[in-house]
Amino acid sequence: MRQFSLFGLESQIWSVAGLTRHIRQSLEGDYRLQDLWVSGEVSNLSRPASGHLYFTLKDEQAALRCVMWRSEVSLQTDLPQDGDKIEVHGYISVYEAGGQYQLYADGLQKAGEGALYQKFILLKARLESEGLFDAARKGTLPSWPDRLGIATSPTGAALQDVLNVLRRRFPLTTVILAPTPVQGDEAPEGIVNALEMLNQHGRVDVILLVRGGGSIEDLWAFNDERVAHAIAASKVPVVTGIGHATDIVIADLVADMHAPTPSAAAEMVTPHQHALAQELKDLRLELGRLFAERLMDLHSKLANLTRSLQIASPRARIDSARQRVDELADRSLAAMRYGLALRKAAVKGAADTLHAVGPASVLARGYAVVMRADDDSLVRSTHQVGIGDALKLRLRDGTISATTDHVETTPEEED
Repeated sequence: MRQFSLFGLESQIWSVAGLTRHIRQSLEGDYRLQDLWVSGEVSNLSRPASGHLYFTLKDEQAALRCVMWRSEVSLQTDLPQDGDKIEVHGYISVYEAGGQYQLYADGLQKAGEGALYQKFILLKARLESEGLFDAARKGTLPSWPDRLGIATSPTGAALQDVLNVLRRRFPLTTVILAPTPVQGDEAPEGIVNALEMLNQHGRVDVILLVRGGGSIEDLWAFNDERVAHAIAASKVPVVTGIGHATDIVIADLVADMHAPTPSAAAEMVTPHQHALAQELKDLRLELGRLFAERLMDLHSKLANLTRSLQIASPRARIDSARQRVDELADRSLAAMRYGLALRKAAVKGAADTLHAVGPASVLARGYAVVMRADDDSLVRSTHQVGIGDALKLRLRDGTISATTDHVETTPEEED
């Protein structure tokens, strides 16, 4: 850039690059142009091999070039087509090489979603401040529901998806359908009535609130405050399966649990019959193992008690006493026999002695027994006989009669 004077006025000459850069810096310095939404109709849409998205946003009076880089394109769930009316978020800058300003987009949505999204954000903040999203308020799901309530359209694909899952996974559950519109102005009130009916008359264990995918307008009934309060007031756990995995509505945030799709919601609240069968098999094996362990433990305790009882039983003492009696009887008998043997030996010794010193033995040794003939009294002293007395001499082998003709007393006898 250089300056010159024309008609006395100072002017400057810009280079194309300098002017373009200045315009870009000016646009980027305006905060209002760095975070904005622009609505229009899509035309000239192209997506080259680079993966970037190029299109023109136009209305009846003007057109605006737009570009979205590949990293942002990959985050979009639904890309527009030529002729679509959309709202684009991004910032304004200048493509210096082409000398044109354009919108660098980082977000796309169908026309009208911007206002609804703001409404969604405001309602979400208010309900969150009321505690409707608190985890402590939410209930737990039953292991397997005996009666399952479903609040949805009876003609929608969501119901068939849920029923198909139930038939495959857990056909034992009883399904209670509370029909309701799931789209349009009548849908919020219908959903509230369906939830109240299932709570009051359905006697269900869990409630599925489901609907297939759609635009934000199609799903808006599930962002209704009345529906949010009805879910929060439900005495039965509520599981939502609304739209696709990328769709989040207020009902999902209030529900006790939420799934990305109706089919996923049905899978969330029911066990798989094959898994139950395997679990039952495992429980049977575990029960058998525990029973065997318990039986072995009881056998061990019974054996210990039996041993203790045997030790403490009087039978053992009686058996011991019986054995002791037998031992004492044997010892007594042996003592008696021994005593009798000693006495027999003593008697025999006495008999032998008596025999040795008896009259017969004495007589056999040559001695004689002197008796008076008149009365057979023993004559033990010379003083018992006189001259002429008749005597009998008893020898070993007989008796001799004699008459006393001489008596002589020895001095020692006299003394």
